[in-house]
Amino acid sequence: MAGAWLPGYPELRLSDCNNFTGRSQNNMKRTASDVLIDTIHAWGVDVVFGLPGDGINGIMEALRKQQDTVRFIQVRHEEAAAFMACAYAKHTGRLGCCLATSGPGGIHLLNGLYDAKLDGQPVLALTGMQFHDLTHTHTQQDVELDKLYMDVCVYNARCMGAEHVENIAELACRSSLAYRGVSHLSIPVDFQDLEVKSNGSGRSARNLSGHVSEVSVHSERVPCDEDLRRAADILNAGKRVVILAGRGALHASDELEAAAEKLSAPVVKALLGKAVLPDDSPYTTGSIGLLGTRPSQNAMEGCDTILIAGSSFPYIEFMPKPGHARGVQIDSDPVRIGLRYPVEVGLVGDCRRSLQALLPLLQPNEYKSFLSSIQAEMKDWRKDLEQEESVKTKPMKPQVVAAELGKRLPANAIVNCDSGTIATWWARHVPAKRGQLHTLSGNLATMACGLPYTIASQVAYPDRLCVGIVGDGGFSMLMAEFATAVRYKLPIKILIVKNNSLGQIKWEQMVFLGNPEYGCDLTPINFTSFAQACGGVGFAIEDPTECGEILDRALKTPGPVIIEAVVDPNEPPMPPKVTAKQTAHFVESLAKGTPDRRKIIDTVVADKVREMV
Repeated sequence: MAGAWLPGYPELRLSDCNNFTGRSQNNMKRTASDVLIDTIHAWGVDVVFGLPGDGINGIMEALRKQQDTVRFIQVRHEEAAAFMACAYAKHTGRLGCCLATSGPGGIHLLNGLYDAKLDGQPVLALTGMQFHDLTHTHTQQDVELDKLYMDVCVYNARCMGAEHVENIAELACRSSLAYRGVSHLSIPVDFQDLEVKSNGSGRSARNLSGHVSEVSVHSERVPCDEDLRRAADILNAGKRVVILAGRGALHASDELEAAAEKLSAPVVKALLGKAVLPDDSPYTTGSIGLLGTRPSQNAMEGCDTILIAGSSFPYIEFMPKPGHARGVQIDSDPVRIGLRYPVEVGLVGDCRRSLQALLPLLQPNEYKSFLSSIQAEMKDWRKDLEQEESVKTKPMKPQVVAAELGKRLPANAIVNCDSGTIATWWARHVPAKRGQLHTLSGNLATMACGLPYTIASQVAYPDRLCVGIVGDGGFSMLMAEFATAVRYKLPIKILIVKNNSLGQIKWEQMVFLGNPEYGCDLTPINFTSFAQACGGVGFAIEDPTECGEILDRALKTPGPVIIEAVVDPNEPPMPPKVTAKQTAHFVESLAKGTPDRRKIIDTVVADKVREMV
């Protein structure tokens, strides 16, 4: 009732509250936080991932008032918010945005922000700060986040007043998109709800209202004609040409395949470029590196010419030896030309447009035997994979569940992978289909990103199947975010390949150093019960003969789903070629007393026998 007293407030009536609400709505001031949200929305931000806190109350109020235009997704940990912003940028090409409070909240963002930095993704981080006039006074959460973020950012600013917000917000968004990196704004809490005035108090004489522009400028650079001719001369002279394609070529699939056809060149894919060509293309040999394919490695070792398209693949030991092949590289960033291989010509520009300009200058390569031999190797490699995927013994092989999932993913699926041995099973046994999106943490290779990535992709594409392929180690780091998926009714499907071990570290200790495995065992968690406790649905797979049928049910189940697949902890992620040094280290680690060494030996021997049969 309008005349009733509010409990606990004997002097305040509901009618007074109604009158106050009416007056505040009629005289609403435009705060610094309102300007912030207006500005980032003008630059394409329509979702912010974050966690509330008292250091960002003003920004939260602006998001509440503008929730019809900018959606706020509440996370359980700020690290997940930064991962989500990174994945949102990766999958959409748009500006990702995350929000955290002062002190520990902003500190928690850093891992996800470094993921964005190292993979070249445009992300805007918004953080609070303590009261501006208490900085450097040992006050609570006295962390100068702008100083902490100096290394991770392409643009980094501390707000100096309410009238400063529009200028720095516009430049932060522009910088992230232009330089494909992280921008950061740290805003003291007392500035956030101050009124922004068009003139007078608080605004300097030179800071004219409305002087900044929110017009975005997009540029797709094209190399100059001379560089294109020089590149074509090198590629046309090659007999055994190979193409290394990365994330920068994802939007140039047709052009890349046309170049491969003209040059009779196999296409080797860096992990971030997994979806650049479907894995059923006759030109691709799949991934490169420790978790790559043997044909990819043989193509690199046997080529006399290499074309690097949109890739900064970091493991240079898997590239041709310097001087063994001539090189051409396409990259939008001139700093990255020649970064991994001493190329003779660098084409600075967008991959798609650069290839379009280059294609008319390329001549058909008459020496087709190199491509044919690599294609024959690829057929044999696929047969080896099919043998691994068909094993029906228990404990189940991780290759089995990865392959069974891959068969069932539609052409518009979005697949996110975590770091660890899980990346090997995803890279080799979950084929990329034309139209799918695939990604993982590339250069940072951080654990825990798989679940947040999947949530972000589902937020960005609500009508597509979004799947996370994760290990139990990585998932457990940020597993509370499954409750985030439940809260927002996001129908994600998370496959947990559970071996109760930090598998990648285990095999690195043994094969790279010759040491027994130590400290890598994990205490088992019942993830199906966890899914139900969060309000989702859980499925468990232990028998490989039931794997396909359970996956069918899980993928058809509405809402968030966890699929817990218990697999053999002693199945090694074997490199495409095992070196003598790796073999010696492996034997040495067994001799020193690696736990379960008898089972490991039996597994490795059985795998080798199947490969030879």
